[in-house]
Amino acid sequence: MAVGRHKTTKFVHFAEDAGRIVIRLTNLADYAVVVMAAAAREPGARFSAARVAELTGIPAPTVAKLMGTLARGGLLSASRGVAGGFMLARPPAEISVAEIVEAVDGPIALTSCAGNHVQDCAMEGHCAIRGHWPPINQAVRGALAAVTLAQLVLPAAAAVPPTGDGHATQPVLAD
Repeated sequence: MAVGRHKTTKFVHFAEDAGRIVIRLTNLADYAVVVMAAAAREPGARFSAARVAELTGIPAPTVAKLMGTLARGGLLSASRGVAGGFMLARPPAEISVAEIVEAVDGPIALTSCAGNHVQDCAMEGHCAIRGHWPPINQAVRGALAAVTLAQLVLPAAAAVPPTGDGHATQPVLAD
């Protein structure tokens, strides 16, 4: 598949880095994972957007927007008032990276044609690959679903034990 210098779908950003194509989460999805990890470090605590911005270094308006989106997605619970704020809606071990990404960006899809409608694709109507994307998208979603917030708050080396060949048994995300 030929990918131009930059191509963005809702879920990922494709870019060339030293001659190789890399797949990255959108900035908002990345920030959402950081925000949720900050909350997961103190389960049961309530946080204001300003406090999470202070903890993470993400601008406060972005944090406020993300926390509202994550609350609407059922990952954070919100309460108003003097003792109000946001807190995790479930324990960190029950929230996956896939859920966070989907709350912010919608369904995980590597291409714009992965859904029921094609957008901006010159190959619509004669693409032999379109039907093969669903299992690839499912594999990527599965990899992200295998990583929980509980794992993200552990030191990177402790998050996933290596197999005998030195490779992690599932994806490891570091701070």
